[in-house]
Amino acid sequence: MLRLENIAKSYQSRRGTVRAIVDFSVTVDAGQFVAVQGPSGCGKTTLLLIAGGMLRPDQGQVWVDQTNLYQLTPGRRSSLRAAKIGFVFQQFHLIPYLSVLHNVLAPSMATGIPEARKHAMELLERFGLADRAAHFPGQLSTGERQRAALARALLSKPRLLLADEPTGNLDQKNGAAVLGCLAAFASAGGAVLLVTHDPRAAQYAGRVVRLAPAPSFPGILAVG
Repeated sequence: MLRLENIAKSYQSRRGTVRAIVDFSVTVDAGQFVAVQGPSGCGKTTLLLIAGGMLRPDQGQVWVDQTNLYQLTPGRRSSLRAAKIGFVFQQFHLIPYLSVLHNVLAPSMATGIPEARKHAMELLERFGLADRAAHFPGQLSTGERQRAALARALLSKPRLLLADEPTGNLDQKNGAAVLGCLAAFASAGGAVLLVTHDPRAAQYAGRVVRLAPAPSFPGILAVG
């Protein structure tokens, strides 16, 4: 479902070139939950942006469902992303002036989703948020906001979920609930790539890939 081949990405800073990712490859098949772990600053978020078609790598190729992502035009890449990829972020990115229901429905504004409202309510029920549908994000607990964000990511029935530190702001109970939802998505045939520094992820993921700064390049980060 997702294949990254020999990915590299660098940034320019005042101190020179910063290597965020160096020659990284990973494959995530349908039904797999892969966690990428590592300390802050080792390239995890960069990796996820590249995998989701939002940041072109300097080197390497990204395949999503047998399509070479960066050989597509920006418009076709956006369409593929909307149809097949769901994103879950640490900061939730809920729209503060929309209700929980309309936050979950937000993806349907960009692409047609059959019976979107019915499916959104089913997701809210599944995540214990049906009684919060008319509330605004500021009226939710941190755990509820993350569950709302996860429901939004699932609205379009994606085949691939990309999750960036989704448990970073959660307590142990809520973190376990989110990881359990990601594991259930994979068990149902979806593919999950999670980037996190949370050691609990290894209990839920089928495979763990570890990233670390490269010691041979002081001040320069690399993926290993």
